[in-house]
Amino acid sequence: MTADHKNLLVELFVEELPPKALKKLGEAFAAVLADSLKSQGLAAAGAAVTAYASPRRLAVQVAGVAAKAADRAVQQKLMPVAVALTAEGQPTPALLKKLAAVGADAAVVPQLKRAMDGKAEALFLDSIVAGATLTEGLQKALDESLAKLPIPKVMTYQLADGWSDVKFVRPAHGLVALHGTAVLPVQALGLTAGRTTRGHRFEASVPELSIESADSYAAQLREQGAVIASFAERRAEILRQLGEAAAQQGLKPIEDEALLDEVTALVERPNVLSCQFETEFLAVPQECLILTMKANQKYFPLLDATAKLTHKFLVVSNIRPADASAVTGGNERVVRPRLSDAKFFFDQDRKKSLAERVPGLAKVVYHGKLGTQGERVERVRAIARAIAEQLGGVDLAAQVDQAAHLAKADLLTDMVGEFPELQGIMGGYYARHDGLSEAVADAIEDHYKPRFAGDELPRNEVGLVVALADKLETLVGLFGIGQLPTGDKDPFALRRHALGVVRMLSERAGTLELSRLLKAAVPAFGGLIQDPSEALAPFIYERLSGSLREQGYSAQEVDAVLALNPQRLADVGARLQAVRAFAALPEAAALAAANKRIGNILKKSEEPVQAQIKDALLAEPAEQHLAGALKITAQVADALFHNGEYAASLRELAALRGPVDAFFDGVMVNAEDPALRANRLGLLKSLHEAMNRVADLSRLAS
Repeated sequence: MTADHKNLLVELFVEELPPKALKKLGEAFAAVLADSLKSQGLAAAGAAVTAYASPRRLAVQVAGVAAKAADRAVQQKLMPVAVALTAEGQPTPALLKKLAAVGADAAVVPQLKRAMDGKAEALFLDSIVAGATLTEGLQKALDESLAKLPIPKVMTYQLADGWSDVKFVRPAHGLVALHGTAVLPVQALGLTAGRTTRGHRFEASVPELSIESADSYAAQLREQGAVIASFAERRAEILRQLGEAAAQQGLKPIEDEALLDEVTALVERPNVLSCQFETEFLAVPQECLILTMKANQKYFPLLDATAKLTHKFLVVSNIRPADASAVTGGNERVVRPRLSDAKFFFDQDRKKSLAERVPGLAKVVYHGKLGTQGERVERVRAIARAIAEQLGGVDLAAQVDQAAHLAKADLLTDMVGEFPELQGIMGGYYARHDGLSEAVADAIEDHYKPRFAGDELPRNEVGLVVALADKLETLVGLFGIGQLPTGDKDPFALRRHALGVVRMLSERAGTLELSRLLKAAVPAFGGLIQDPSEALAPFIYERLSGSLREQGYSAQEVDAVLALNPQRLADVGARLQAVRAFAALPEAAALAAANKRIGNILKKSEEPVQAQIKDALLAEPAEQHLAGALKITAQVADALFHNGEYAASLRELAALRGPVDAFFDGVMVNAEDPALRANRLGLLKSLHEAMNRVADLSRLAS
């Protein structure tokens, strides 16, 4: 590192930042500021950037920042030569005016360069632009970084003068900007940069820290300020302490990345402590206890080796007293009322069966155009019965109907009213308390699954049918009234519902056909909606397409298979594998190109083409040969296709390459004789259908 290249440190000291936003704020502050310095030539493109974010600070260190950016040569287009110069080569008034605007005069005209710009010759001015000084460049970078911060909610507060207002995420009280050891006098939010900051509210060894240099920032905060400035380091330290404290008791802390991020944003000097609550609360479903401890108190419940909740939990404190008993005792006292509430809700809810709650759903509005939750339940029941009938089985239909009838009843319970995240889960508990079968209870619990990408599917067939019916009711109903997602807005999570349908049909319900399912769901709505299948089916295929590409299939492979709108989504994976294997064959490229050519010929035909071949009209040897080869190949390929042997079916088609090439080399498709022309088109139509049973092979053509 040269003498004028030193590490740069910028810190903004503020009041406590919103914990759920801190990670993104820290990352954005560092990234935008560093990118701006790099774009101005003050830092190298590969310069190391270190982000810092704690409850009361956003900071960034950029390595090897120059005191001044290098001067750079710039070529500026002025105007076309025809406009800039007279016939005698003298500058026109337009050129002189343009030169004055860029700080030059007629003296530079002989040095102007001529070059083609499109179809016309233009004049260009070469000049040297002085590089920005670091103070200028950092001011620009800091302004840009603050302007682009992803602030969830802006505050307005007054500066010390009592007159000026500032808008920011939280009131700012300090600004540090150091280039090596030198202070850069940049300004932001009514503050002028210096080298002074503050550490931990209670445990810093000094009230104010004077940062010696950009390199000493993190160490000084840790040693003098009792603050781990790095979000990543603080998070790792919390994770280490959680694991250590749990292991000492032979237990395991619950894994929750969002909770870990939030707690990391709440403390500057983490100190994990062990606490416990009365074992009597363990009679309450553990999901309730875990949720109230995580959501309300930011605690980490401890699980045993079987993943069962214990009466112990971990707290991440922001202080390290010599005697931690007051801290642990206080947290144990605070959690007790929360657990008591959960126990009360659970006990009260069980005094009324799920079946007794169902009539109350008629008073709960679902959607202004689609009626109440009670009406929705009846629609889900009807769709679920239709699916069960497709799968077969009177017993299945009866269990499905019972589960669908009761699935939404827990929405009216106190527990779900307090914790909406537990809908379905509590329904399963209450169903078991009501003495319902395990299959029905599991189905009620599982009917929202999959709730998110990667979530597990319902455990049994009853749950699968009800979950499928529930998601189809949402999709068909909302598409049927024109309530489609737009851009990033998807208030009813229709994309997630569609992905859930895709997964269930792909992984578990292999015999069900998509179009038939969508059609079967429409009658449940009576006259409330228009049949949305025409718009909804492509929407579901789009979700399937995205999912398959994420799994590693190419866009070409996916397009080839989904172009046929396969109805059994469970077959799609095998078709994709078959297409991938076919594409590796030496004959694949020629056949794909021929298939594309055939498709274009058939599209241009003025009359409908039937896939029929009259042997008597096969005049040329090449078409006779192709017809004969197609008859044999198509028969074998079709049999393999119907057996689900897609790769073998496509492999059979490779034998057609020679006859197809010979046909196009020696036969004129659009013969003058209408009968010959129709027969040749029929031959191509037959070939086209035989080749595109598994996938549209023309999509593989480059």
